[in-house]
Amino acid sequence: MNANTKKKVGLALGGGAARGIAHIGVLEVLKKEGIPIDLIAGTSAGAIVGAAYAWDQNIDRMTQEALDANWKKMTPFIDPSIPRSGFIKGKKIRDLISTYIGGDIDFSDLTIPFACVATDIDTGEEVVINTGPVPEALRASISIPGIFTVVKHGERYVVDGGLTTPVPVEVVRRMGADFIIAVNVNPDVSGRMGKAYRQRIEMHKEPNLIQVMMQSFYITTYTMGRLAMEKADIVIEPDVAHIGASEFSKALELIQHGREAARKALPEIRRKLGES
Repeated sequence: MNANTKKKVGLALGGGAARGIAHIGVLEVLKKEGIPIDLIAGTSAGAIVGAAYAWDQNIDRMTQEALDANWKKMTPFIDPSIPRSGFIKGKKIRDLISTYIGGDIDFSDLTIPFACVATDIDTGEEVVINTGPVPEALRASISIPGIFTVVKHGERYVVDGGLTTPVPVEVVRRMGADFIIAVNVNPDVSGRMGKAYRQRIEMHKEPNLIQVMMQSFYITTYTMGRLAMEKADIVIEPDVAHIGASEFSKALELIQHGREAARKALPEIRRKLGES
């Protein structure tokens, strides 16, 4: 690549439930510092933040929505299902996603090319979604197996993209990126000690069903995420291990950790982008 050729920068945002809010802080710093983002791929929580940014790059709106989110506010959006493929049907979550990203928009409406990742529950294949209604695609990407019901996508039944692609580095490369910034908000499995887990361990309580399912999901996806990030040019990892996956009330702290991690990465980003 010669000095006159601009590198096409791709951003790969990993999943992490509440910890995904840290992506907002990362995006805020990259935007403020003039780091171009030409392409975005996201998995699960990273897909929601990535889609919102790809729509209008309105960090203030995204931040306010994240600060307003808490379990009390989200309760009306949880529509329990008589267990078939999951406990929560997710229609109301889809409606909440639509509100967060800016409306019931289509991929063709986005101002930055974007794709999100789901997993075919029958074949185990990665499913990249980049056409059609964005909220429906995001609903598929966040569908943690057993928690949410599966989503029908074409002829496939799909679940959370984290099962196959926890941090979608190769996805954004296939989209055309030749310089990739990966953002990982999933700490080491042993480091996932949010408040609920710390209290449970201190009280010597047996984990409940939801905790078992979530921890099993994290164990499954952790190693794949580490391997994927080895192929990124830059890896940003906010310090969020002490915050639980359901602690949406800590949005402000999560965003701040995202900012701090992005600032630390800026010198390396600028240096590598300048090496053409």
